[in-house]
Amino acid sequence: MLVRCLYASRAMAPLREGLVESILEQSRRNNPRLGVTGLLCYSGDVFIQVLEGGRDAVCELFNEIVRDERHSNVRILLFDEIPARKFGGWTMGQANVSKASQTIVLKYSEKPVFDPFTGSGAATMALLNELLESGSITSRCR
Repeated sequence: MLVRCLYASRAMAPLREGLVESILEQSRRNNPRLGVTGLLCYSGDVFIQVLEGGRDAVCELFNEIVRDERHSNVRILLFDEIPARKFGGWTMGQANVSKASQTIVLKYSEKPVFDPFTGSGAATMALLNELLESGSITSRCR
């Protein structure tokens, strides 16, 4: 059974490109053997991540992520059984939400700075879908 887990967290330190790259490298190295695919988005000190795969693999990976000291305030925004993956083309794609059009961000948020902690999980997922459709997701490495 496939599931999708969408969560948000806050970085413990200011986001640097090296930190994001390190997380992506670790994901791309480990996710294939787990059968997990997904997307990591970031903006300011906020991470938004989608994990897709088998229920056990996604739950175990999420448990590891919660214990990761690089971030705090980990909050599940959505957890669903799914018929198919939406982000199956990436072991871990990435998108810098702060570089997205303010019009797109404002469409799903009260302000042009996206804060998944104040909005709904459905709005966050809709934003990610729009980023996917607009070609804003990069690093299509497998």
